[in-house]
Amino acid sequence: MTCSMSRKGDCWDNAVMESFFHTLKTELIFHRNYETRIQARRDVFEYIEVFYNLVRLHSSIGYMSPENYEKQRKAA
Repeated sequence: MTCSMSRKGDCWDNAVMESFFHTLKTELIFHRNYETRIQARRDVFEYIEVFYNLVRLHSSIGYMSPENYEKQRKAA
């Protein structure tokens, strides 16, 4: 694995991940209070694997869920 590093002050390397973490925090984390790390990990895993990847609509793929987008791509 190779790190992606650009010039100092260039924020675009992390733009995609920063956007994802913002979405994760605003749609999930800020609405819950976790008593344990296990609860938080389980909730984040479920959010990513069940909701974000299967159900949530993404503007970058024509407001489709990633699962439906992949199904449509394979059928074409």
